[in-house]
Amino acid sequence: MKAFTPETIRNLALTGHGAAGKTSLAAAMLFNAGVTNRLTKVDKGNTVTDYEPEEIERKISISSALCHVEHHDHKLNIVDTPGYSNFLWDTRACLRAVDAAAVLVDAVAGVEVGTEKVWDMLEEYKLPRLFIVNKMDRENAHFAPAVEAVQQFFGRQAIPVQIPLGEEKNFRGVVDLVAMKAFVFEKDESGKFVEAPVPAEVKDEADKRYRELVEMVAESDEKLMETYLDKGELSPEDVLRGLKSAIASRLIYPVFACAGAANIAVQPLCDRVVEFLPSPVERAVTEAAVNGQAGPLQPSADGPFAALVFKTISDPYTGRISMMRVFSGKMPPDGMAVNPGKETDEKFAGFFYLQGKEQAAAGTAVVGDILATAKLKATATGDTLAAKGCGIVIPPIKFAEPAISFAIEPKTRADEDRISQASHRLMEEDPTIRFERDPDTSQLLISGGGELHVRIVTEKLKKRYNVDVDLKPPKISYKETIKGRADVQGRHKKQTGGRGQFGDVWIKMEPLARGKDFEFEDKIFGGAIPRNFIPSVEKGLIEAKKKGVLAGYPVVDFKVTLYDGSYHDVDSSDIAFKIAASKAFKLAMQQSKPTILEPVMNVEIYTPEAYMGDIMGNLNGRRGRVSGMEQKGSMRILKATVPMSEMLDFEPTLTSITGGRGSFHMEFSHMEEVPAQLQQKIIAEAVKEGRVKTEEE
Repeated sequence: MKAFTPETIRNLALTGHGAAGKTSLAAAMLFNAGVTNRLTKVDKGNTVTDYEPEEIERKISISSALCHVEHHDHKLNIVDTPGYSNFLWDTRACLRAVDAAAVLVDAVAGVEVGTEKVWDMLEEYKLPRLFIVNKMDRENAHFAPAVEAVQQFFGRQAIPVQIPLGEEKNFRGVVDLVAMKAFVFEKDESGKFVEAPVPAEVKDEADKRYRELVEMVAESDEKLMETYLDKGELSPEDVLRGLKSAIASRLIYPVFACAGAANIAVQPLCDRVVEFLPSPVERAVTEAAVNGQAGPLQPSADGPFAALVFKTISDPYTGRISMMRVFSGKMPPDGMAVNPGKETDEKFAGFFYLQGKEQAAAGTAVVGDILATAKLKATATGDTLAAKGCGIVIPPIKFAEPAISFAIEPKTRADEDRISQASHRLMEEDPTIRFERDPDTSQLLISGGGELHVRIVTEKLKKRYNVDVDLKPPKISYKETIKGRADVQGRHKKQTGGRGQFGDVWIKMEPLARGKDFEFEDKIFGGAIPRNFIPSVEKGLIEAKKKGVLAGYPVVDFKVTLYDGSYHDVDSSDIAFKIAASKAFKLAMQQSKPTILEPVMNVEIYTPEAYMGDIMGNLNGRRGRVSGMEQKGSMRILKATVPMSEMLDFEPTLTSITGGRGSFHMEFSHMEEVPAQLQQKIIAEAVKEGRVKTEEE
């Protein structure tokens, strides 16, 4: 591929709700540019950017993918991002690599939950953006209502720069309001079109929309406003210049119309992407830390090399592939950089451009470009790579914590042996998943953004690494505590001939506030127990509290005071006092009103207002307590606290209630006492599992 200067590069992310047509639009761009020799289709599983087996099977984007096209002597780096909530972490990471975003809106469905979530990310990153009302050829597709919905949610700055020629099956092209010309397309998906004057049937609509556009452009600039008020109009040159400036400043969000899957109105969109959107050197500077001091990082080709790794692909055959955006300077393909976060030097073994999974050799990495390299030693997603000695660190990418966990059990011993390395490789690729052993239940847990996310990770384990696992709901990390007080003796005396064992302790046990775990207080006076045995008493208590008396769960939030005891000059030992302390602990637990605690989660549910009643009713059935509500456009954010044990199957329930428009996030809040009737079930299950024994046993 020929070399491009930073001024001729455009970095664009295709974003929006799932099924808004991002992958189909990317496919049309690639076909029109001659990258592919046919218009690939999601339904046929042959698109460039949806190449993972899981994506082909489900016909959705699970992972973001990079491709590029040449358009009018410009290079368009296009990032096709996922739109479903389970995978928006990937979208968030990729937005750090681009200079602008296209927000696709389904012409039938309008603004959806994914649209709003992506918008929040764009606001956070202060990215220029445009809207594309896509799927204009679908039944019930209407441009005006879709634009009204966009303006309702995101403001009147969303202003059409195109209007459609026809709708539904009659959609045949667009009118460009800035140039005041029509683009009429063939209906054979070839992308062939002719330029024509604005048809009479849409002339009035085009004139009206153009006046609205000019007014919005004038509002964005004081000088243009003066010209507009003085002359009553703006020249086409003023409109174009003012529009580009307003888009870069996020004062205007131009709205386009197209049908990506039918390859209608894609080329005029690409024309305006080149004309309207900022190049890497026109975009606002990137914030970074230079020698520990926060400051701007100028996008200069003459500056020190600095790049951000925004995505990692872990392939079982080719190894680790690191995708990076260059924010400053340049780097030869055999150069060396430093990873300041890992304090490691990295030697490059060449750069390449990605067309989905295909690689094309690249030369020098230049400022503004997006490219990839392979087999870096220590670099992971979110890391900076910079010239040695420059002291540049680009802020890392922030990822959300996992929302849900499942237990996984390897099916065979061979699967168990392979899972450690496989899970490590998957976590390199996806920083939002966790594989960890629960210290309380000893289960191996996999945590992710949702059930679909977790299931796809387990599919990757099998298909990529030949690791077969069963996915099960996790055991809940219950705890035990006390509500009363006790004053008991723990005595261990054993004589087996020769030296015996003797330890004798008196302790008081009392409850602590939630979250205080365990306190030990030594109140031994007068040498009742020698000082060298006191640590053994504490160790005995710490070991004993790992297993409570009700259901065998760890005991928390209690205090033990050691205040008396006795010893034997010969038979006392560390082990004897540990055993005595353990006996005292069990006796005190039985006498101090033991109870079981369960984890309670803070839950935020994002839903259209129409489903609020059903969701609140469902939460009530899960022992949930609603703590607040917020409104955001037509969406509601419902906040509640719900026991974790009740949330294990909530995701499919929410999807069913809201038709997929709802989403939720949860995180640990606190431990709370389990109702008495449910405690009996937990104890019975513990007996069945052998965690505790009955009195008869």
